[in-house]
Order: sequence, then C-alpha cells, then structure tokens
Amino acid sequence: MVLGGLSVFLGVGANITRGQDGETRRAMVPALFIFGDSLIDNGNNNDLPSFAKANYFPYGIDFNGGPTGRFSNGYTMVDTIAELLGLPLIPPYSQASGDQIRYGVNYASAAAGILDDTGRNFVSRIPFNQQIKNFESSLEQIKSNSGAQDVSKDLAKSIFFVGMGSNDYLNNYLMPNYDTKDHYNPQQFADLLVQQYSQQLTNLYNLGARKFVIGGIGLMGCIPSILAQSSNGVCSDEVNQLVQPFNLNTKTMVNNLITTKPGSVFTYIDIGNMFKDLISNARSYGFSVLNEGCCGIGKNSGQITCLPFQTPCPDRSKYIFWDAFHPTEAVNVLFGHKAFNGSSNFAYPFSIQQLAYF
Repeated sequence: MVLGGLSVFLGVGANITRGQDGETRRAMVPALFIFGDSLIDNGNNNDLPSFAKANYFPYGIDFNGGPTGRFSNGYTMVDTIAELLGLPLIPPYSQASGDQIRYGVNYASAAAGILDDTGRNFVSRIPFNQQIKNFESSLEQIKSNSGAQDVSKDLAKSIFFVGMGSNDYLNNYLMPNYDTKDHYNPQQFADLLVQQYSQQLTNLYNLGARKFVIGGIGLMGCIPSILAQSSNGVCSDEVNQLVQPFNLNTKTMVNNLITTKPGSVFTYIDIGNMFKDLISNARSYGFSVLNEGCCGIGKNSGQITCLPFQTPCPDRSKYIFWDAFHPTEAVNVLFGHKAFNGSSNFAYPFSIQQLAYF
C-alpha cells in the first residue's frame, strides 16, 4: 500500500465527501476502520487462493459497479453506516492506496475468525489477528508521513467497527472435520473466544483506537444453510442457543473494556435482536421470503451457495437472505440504519450516531 500523509488521510473539519449516490455530505468522524468476515468483506479475498470469494456475478447485481467481493447483491451493513456517517464507501485494504484511504480502510476477510485456525476449509483468509497486523502496518506508514501526534488525535475520533465470531462457529465448531467441540462445550468455547477477542480489541486500543462498535452474532440457526439441514425447515434452536453464550460474553466484555480502558467508548450492536425483530415483523418491513436464499441451490436455496452466473430471484427486496449465509442489501441497509440511530434494543449503550459525537 502507498499511503499519503495527514493532508490526505484523517481529518474531519471541513471534509466534504461524495457518496455512491453522487450527493455531497459532511463527515461526522475522521475515518471508519472495519474488521470482520464475509458479512462486511468488500474485496480483500479477491486475489487470495481462497474458496471464500464473491467477485463474480450475480454478487453485486444491484451494486453500482457490479461484483466487488461483497457477499451481497448490493450494500453491506458497513456501507450504509459509512454513508450515514457522511463518509464515502470505505475501500478494502487489498486495493486501497494514496488518497483512497483518507477516510479509513476495510480489513474484513471472508471465512475469517477470532481464532487463527477458523475457516481453514476455505484455504486462504485473513484472521482477525492478521487484520490487526495489517492495520498496524498501515498505521506505521501513515505516522512516518504525518507525525504520530496528529494521527493519534484523529484515530481517537475515528470509529472502529468490529464484527467477528460467526465463522468460529460455522467454519470451526460446527464443522465435522474440526475437533473443537470434543474439547469445549458451548460455554467453554464462548469463554475461549471472548478471552481472545478481548485481547485483540485491547491490541487495537493500544494502537490508538478509542471508539469501538462491536457487532454480535445474528440468528445463525435461521440462515438457509442451516435450514437446509433441518427436516422440518424451521430455525434451529440448537444452533441459536449455541451462539447465545458468545453474545452474552461479548456484552460483558464490552462493559469490562469500558471501565478498564481510559478514554474508550464502546457500543454493542445486537444483531441477534435485529434478526428477531425482522423475522417477527417481516411483512411490515416489506419482506415476504424468510426461509430461503435469493441465489443458491437445493433445499431453501441453501445447500449450495450462489454460483457464478446463476440467475438470482427477480425481486431481491422481498428476500431476507441473498445466499446460503448472507443477508440481502435490503436487510443490510435496514440493519445499518438501526445500528446508526436505533434504540437500546439494537445498539447499547449508544447508537453509532451518538458514538460519533463523543
């Protein structure tokens, strides 16, 4: 990556940005840094020797510019959040250089987990530990061009969005070729994950991060891939209960970090509650297809995920799920708005909009 100095990097002040819609807006924060998995990856796996890729049609069918590596028909949740913050869409680490990284970088990688071993079935991916190292690499180059003190001030005002954990279940604990479940019961595994998660977030804090948005795990038992394994086609309570200790531990972790990291502000985005609300009120939100992917093969369109040049459903706005694992753009936009300005049922103790003003 070729990184510019402070003049082309962080700084909110008079920064006027232009979004995908062509409209100009004033940025609420200097930058947005993103860490996570395929729910928010926007192209970091494109050039990796990985089976976890989405840089082919019909992915991106509704995105201005077509397939980018986003695991969606269009926007991801963090795309919506970026625009609501007054920022342009944040570029992937693998492609960002110079002035492109002025408003932040997306380090997320499909199949990535909190644990380094998670997702090995997909061959290459960028685990959370490596994503943090990639951020550190960016930071070293930025500071060498700009001076540590100025960059530190802007970093402290920037938002760090982290959404990890799903793959540690889907592509580790629940995988038959992993022996994880033989060594840990669900609570023990959640304890292991969040112990490491806390240390990883502490590492980001030590690098200068102060404003954190932590996304929980959604209703994993309701995704088409899991539904396709069910005999009755309903959500798996077993899987939903499996991830519950992780979400509870993560909330506790957030409260602990707030009290132990001076100057830090954390907010927890309750994706699980968002999904419960969505499924309970699907029709009022405009959704009519809750139990199958818009693009996929087999039962619930979830046995094989969306293949290259497969014809997707014609009306993506009616579907909750785009493929076997990921929500449609319509859901991502809805959840992005709820995280940005929603109630404490969805964003605790602050919405992202409130966090931006700290």
